[in-house]
Amino acid sequence: SRRLVISRRDSPRDWPESIVDALRGPAICYANISQQTTALHQVLPTNNHFRKRHPKMSNGSDSFSELQQLAQDQGDLKKQLAIIRISEPISDVGDLIASPSKRGSDVSLSNLNDPTPAVLEADLTHYKELFSKLRFSYLEQVTKEKFLRAIVGDPPLVVGHNENVELETQLADVKAELKSRKEEARLMIEEMERIGRDLASRYKNVEVQLTQLSTLPESIENLESTIAGLKAKQVAGMDTSDPRSSQNLPLPATVSLLAEREAKLAALNRQIAAVQSTLPRKTREAEAIERECSVLERRKAEAIAQAQEAQRKKQQGESDGLEEMGRWYRGAEETLKEMVGV
Repeated sequence: SRRLVISRRDSPRDWPESIVDALRGPAICYANISQQTTALHQVLPTNNHFRKRHPKMSNGSDSFSELQQLAQDQGDLKKQLAIIRISEPISDVGDLIASPSKRGSDVSLSNLNDPTPAVLEADLTHYKELFSKLRFSYLEQVTKEKFLRAIVGDPPLVVGHNENVELETQLADVKAELKSRKEEARLMIEEMERIGRDLASRYKNVEVQLTQLSTLPESIENLESTIAGLKAKQVAGMDTSDPRSSQNLPLPATVSLLAEREAKLAALNRQIAAVQSTLPRKTREAEAIERECSVLERRKAEAIAQAQEAQRKKQQGESDGLEEMGRWYRGAEETLKEMVGV
């Protein structure tokens, strides 16, 4: 009956402003985070959008100058994004440690300097329980106050059965609506957590890319100076009379020389293929010639041996009849010539 009396006489408009603000907290927090999410999407544009806004970024120095200009225009990203400011401590940890009596809960202060997900989860559970106890205590005190005012009023407020039934019906509707709102809040919190994780990973990637881009101009300048030095050495060491000068040619000349050498190589490959096709026949011919050469070598050896033997006999004064036969053949030849008149 006390609860029904309060529900009947006290509408949300009659509640204290602090309670109304406390109940509006989740909705306001979600609205703020939604606005900050939109702002973060605007601050972190996609690659296509960035290229459309900056089409003239052709080298490292221009990119670095454009990034510096963008940083000057937009300011510090950590100071601009309120979603990052939300993650910062609400109060100064040093003051809390110096004045522990000001702390209204019994949660340990040992891990505030280095919070972890487990510590934050424990703190969140503690504060939820503390808020539930405070809310129950507040409702109990307000209920007692309203009940006492109702029974001592003039005239005293009396609630009938029909009014109780009507209020019970309204209470059931309010409970159903509250349940649906809680489910919406749960889904909203899950979506916010998912968006927060996504934004955190994107923010880390952007920080890494900014660090890499800040070091790119110096690397590009070093590479350009190295390329200029190599080109100067190439021009200074280029000599047409040197057979190794083909190794110092520029790219177009090297490509043309490579094509010429490839054409020569293809011609040589064709000649090698033709020679390989005639190789069996030439091999057989070479074998036949080797056999003939062996026969001729044997005859040569026999002729040399006979000549040496004849020379030896001549030196020793021996006659084998060949010389006399030769003189007879010469005399016969002269006689025949005289007879025929040649």
